[in-house]
Amino acid sequence: MDIAENGLQSVVDRISTLQPELTPKSRILAEYVIENLRQVMFMTVAELAKACRVSEATVVRFVGQLGYSGFAEFKQSLRDFVNTDLTLLDRVEMTVALEPRAKRFQRVVYEEMDNLRQLFEHTDMEQVDRVVSLLQTSTQIYVIGSRLSYSIAYYLGWSLTKIRGGIQILKGSDKTTIDWLTIAPADLLVVIVAQSRYPNELIRIGNLVKRLGQQLVVITDSTACPLLHCADERLVAPSGHIPLIGSPTTLSCLVNYLVLELASRCGPDLKRHQEKLEQSYWENDVLFNMKRLPDGHSNPCG
Repeated sequence: MDIAENGLQSVVDRISTLQPELTPKSRILAEYVIENLRQVMFMTVAELAKACRVSEATVVRFVGQLGYSGFAEFKQSLRDFVNTDLTLLDRVEMTVALEPRAKRFQRVVYEEMDNLRQLFEHTDMEQVDRVVSLLQTSTQIYVIGSRLSYSIAYYLGWSLTKIRGGIQILKGSDKTTIDWLTIAPADLLVVIVAQSRYPNELIRIGNLVKRLGQQLVVITDSTACPLLHCADERLVAPSGHIPLIGSPTTLSCLVNYLVLELASRCGPDLKRHQEKLEQSYWENDVLFNMKRLPDGHSNPCG
């Protein structure tokens, strides 16, 4: 099951909706989960069963009744829900105080490796292929981000300009973005990058894009992203851990693949586009080049 297809229905919504249909033991689980969301997302099946004094089989049946394919998917949904609700103070309490300083670097690296493994194992490549096709065939593309997600949006947009023309990078916090979208051509493709805790300005822009009838791709870090219900296509790179501020690793990896795959499909147009760029860089002395150093100077800072 693709959780993203359920839009804004969170794990708590599912439990509340199905509670009248649950068995007495499943109701005990439901109440415990709702009252202990942050604890449950770190539990195993055995630990949750023990805490509720039910069998492990009851836990598995309960998760299935909620519509999840397994306990791992259920816990990911819990993490997504909790992640959207945590304040900065909550995040510091959960992440900084977990262990001594010496172990923090190891934990951060292992968590990012785990996130990348999850991305590799669970990404729907058919969805990715559809997004790359849109990036290839759309005449005009606007890439939009806001706050934390603007860095990834800028990275995506900037990278796309090295592959093809017709790319514009917009800030969701800039009100003129509304102007650009309103007067844009009908065949515009909008790509919104959204990271938890999802700025309301991006949600408003997503709703505007939908009302204008423009195509929308949403690239996000969670199935709980409130923009997914607006999207024609979506790519979700969820984090299996609660980050202090945000985790750019999986999203930037996904961006790298999108750009690489797009480049592989461009044929001779890619060479012509990049030759034009390189010529302009050279003529305008845009990038550092060893051939342009003054005679006798090998150190550009000397």
